[in-house]
Amino acid sequence: MARGRQGRGGGGAVRLGLAFGLVAGLAAVWLPGAAYAQAGPSASPVPGYRAAEGARRVEGKPSTADAPLLDAGVVYEDTVAPGERVYRLGLDDASTVYVSAVLRPPAGSKVGYSDGVEVEIMTNAGRACPYNPGRNTFGYDPVPLAAVGQRRLEEDSECQSAGTYYAKVTRTASKDSAQAGWPVELLVQREPAPAGGSAPVSPPPALPSASPALPGTDPVARTGGTGFNDARAVGSGVWRDDLRPGQTRFYRVPVDWGQRLGIGAEIAKARMTRQYGSASDGLTVSLYTPYRGLVESKDTSYDGQQAAVTLPVTAPVAYANRFSDQTGVRSLRVAGWYYLAVTLGGKVGEFTEDASPVPLTLRVDVGGTPAAEPAYREGLAAAGFGVGAAERAAAKEGLTVPEAVAREDSRSVMRTVAGAGFGAGALLLLGLGGWMLLARRTATG
Repeated sequence: MARGRQGRGGGGAVRLGLAFGLVAGLAAVWLPGAAYAQAGPSASPVPGYRAAEGARRVEGKPSTADAPLLDAGVVYEDTVAPGERVYRLGLDDASTVYVSAVLRPPAGSKVGYSDGVEVEIMTNAGRACPYNPGRNTFGYDPVPLAAVGQRRLEEDSECQSAGTYYAKVTRTASKDSAQAGWPVELLVQREPAPAGGSAPVSPPPALPSASPALPGTDPVARTGGTGFNDARAVGSGVWRDDLRPGQTRFYRVPVDWGQRLGIGAEIAKARMTRQYGSASDGLTVSLYTPYRGLVESKDTSYDGQQAAVTLPVTAPVAYANRFSDQTGVRSLRVAGWYYLAVTLGGKVGEFTEDASPVPLTLRVDVGGTPAAEPAYREGLAAAGFGVGAAERAAAKEGLTVPEAVAREDSRSVMRTVAGAGFGAGALLLLGLGGWMLLARRTATG
């Protein structure tokens, strides 16, 4: 009898399960968005910003007293909370100097639209040099953010003499934003003076008015990097990647003197977890200079279906652009690697599967005929500027900086091995030749 009662209970459980299944099926039909309510697969964390290899630790000070010295060409790492940090510079009177700061908030940090980072170069008397500070601000997402201060060479201007200067890095944050210390990457780059002591004075060109004619060829897979140090090289063409909500991909494009750059980015349909959703800054595209200064940033909304951003085509790169009154022209002053940061807004994760990346298509057009490099007192390559055969090869092969360095190291090893092998082979042949000659003499003697 006990078994009979258990049997009847089991049948009731089956009927109850069928009833629940029927209700769930009807809900999927009748309730808006119910069919999308199932949670997607869990996702691993989005990769964080890759710091520069061999970066030096430094600790900025609240004032100029005891401020640490930053050397040109060296990457430094510090941690900054909201407020000011000061660093010391020893500048000559024969170069333009850029000091960049890349602020890197941890994933999930709370930021506001007034939050950001600025860099200002000052004299030892505390006066700001012209064209300072450089500033950049967040949108909704805690993404890597770069700003640049500068000491620009210009006749009849302040900050032209050699001596001690200071770089002040300020992180701003509202009271409702994250207050913890965040890592910041610092880099000083030195652009040498023009040969002969006078800068090119040809008038800078105006910004083009037409939209860029972007390529429409079949896309080639290129996975972007996490920041400036591992940005993936691309050239003219169509490139295919993926983005997850809250993720920023970095790419680098070699743009030579006289060339201009057109950029477009598209994201396709996502796997929805709700029937409707929208992120006001769902797709953001930002363009940075070879000295990590912001050229242009543009965003658009995304509802999980399709979105695209096209940046205005840049002015041709020219030394004289730095004297322009137009911000969009003034940044295009030196040839080299231009960086592209593409972000899929974190709010997109509220209505899409975080573990299912959204397809990204990147269209790049490097137009114009390369012009001759202006005459400098020193070469530009040491400062990380200019475009040569190595930059073009990296763009063609899609290499990051670490990959390009590893390839060159591998080639150096192979050359050493080949040289050693040639030397050993030559010695062996000489030894065999001597042995045969000795054998002949012995035989004839």
